[in-house]
Amino acid sequence: MSAKKVKPVKYSPEPTSNKFTYLLGGIAVAVVAVLVIGGVLWQSGSTDSRNDGYGTVQNSAVQVSLEDDGTILLGLPDATETIDLFEDPMCPYCAELEHKHGQELAQAVDDGRLAVRYHILAFLDRLSSSGDYSTRSVAAAQCVADSGDAIAFSAFHDSLFSPDNQPAEGGNSDLDNEQLAQMARDAGATDEAAQCIADGTRVEQAAADAEAGRQALAATGAAGTPAVIHNGVVVDALGNENWVAEVAG
Repeated sequence: MSAKKVKPVKYSPEPTSNKFTYLLGGIAVAVVAVLVIGGVLWQSGSTDSRNDGYGTVQNSAVQVSLEDDGTILLGLPDATETIDLFEDPMCPYCAELEHKHGQELAQAVDDGRLAVRYHILAFLDRLSSSGDYSTRSVAAAQCVADSGDAIAFSAFHDSLFSPDNQPAEGGNSDLDNEQLAQMARDAGATDEAAQCIADGTRVEQAAADAEAGRQALAATGAAGTPAVIHNGVVVDALGNENWVAEVAG
């Protein structure tokens, strides 16, 4: 391993502007380049899964709720600390963060040391084969969260970022709504949640929520996704292997 740690390059959100729609084409090209560079740099670091073998959330007392702004709050009601996690379902180094720290986060949530507020974004829609994969995944996560089953949501969230399921940017395929619904069923979600996904019930609202999340991310001062915010401070979640233990109560 090199003695000098290289900080990964991440997607940098554009400032909020009423010209955003017209800039999407140019941004998409820039994002591709940034993601390629970021993926190479992030892969150069350690990606060993911390707390390997723990799995996803197991504590039946953990709660999940879909908030009015589209964020998803996962944790015990009396959790000591709360973090905000910004991610996109197609972002490869968001997947790396999930792989490396997801099980560690799950135990901290189960223990009541940490609650996680998920802001699931959709800026990578244009790099998906369907053109709206990220948005549909946001909607799917919201359907599962709205059922109130925290264990199913945690398992579904983990599946979204699994290398077996996450589409490649610029790839020739991704998951349709029925496949996302089956993934939810496999994670233990209710029939109602799976039907919500299959029908695309929340897709329109998810698009609005994802855009609001993009604006919220820009306001945090974070360089891009994945981004972890704790008490208003950006956490070095890609560079500091001990960040979970440091922020958890």
